[in-house]
Amino acid sequence: MQNEALNGGGTLFVNKHPNLKVRVVHGNTLTAAVILNEIREDVKEVFLTGATSKLGRAIALYLCQRRVRVLMLTSSKERFRKVQKEAPLEYQSYLVQVTKYQAARGCKTWIVGKWITPGEQSWAPTGTHFHQFVVPPILSFRRDCTYGDLAAMRLPDEVQGLGNCEYTMDRGVVHACHAGGVVHLLEGWAHHEVGAIDVDRIDLVWNAALKHGLKPVSNGVPRQNSM
Repeated sequence: MQNEALNGGGTLFVNKHPNLKVRVVHGNTLTAAVILNEIREDVKEVFLTGATSKLGRAIALYLCQRRVRVLMLTSSKERFRKVQKEAPLEYQSYLVQVTKYQAARGCKTWIVGKWITPGEQSWAPTGTHFHQFVVPPILSFRRDCTYGDLAAMRLPDEVQGLGNCEYTMDRGVVHACHAGGVVHLLEGWAHHEVGAIDVDRIDLVWNAALKHGLKPVSNGVPRQNSM
């Protein structure tokens, strides 16, 4: 349902069925929020792959308004400019198109939205932390770097009756997008969450998740490579 190319991130369903009695929720607003809240306040530059995807776009637009310089890896000038023009004029200069991994060799904060090889990782400087929203997760190749978990949230302890685990997640832990659906229900929101992520709702959804007792799994703590 989340796939942009197949159904516009769910917009196909709501357009075809305008009288749906259920809400269609891709949940990616909370995914973006989890990733963004892992990034330290003192970070001034990030390198972003998958930069013009649904999540990449939202992350770039949010960070540039925090005056963080975003190196957006994309070969498409048109797709880059489309995202850049969505930013308020005074923040557009914080979005920078790059076309090669070499451009990030001085940047220690990588946000990975497209699978990268060990060779591509080798351009990251020592001490880099790899945040990621790519499935499957990238290989923890660099011993001198740290790797974040996939965006996920732990359900409150009082939740009962969980019968299975998700992918590589521990029991009681769900992907952030699935947690986003739970938050949408608990808040009683009447809108569909489909298509492009509304950047202005990222903080709202994050605060709602915390209010209902959900907690980010990594809590911003890097995971050291054990290879």
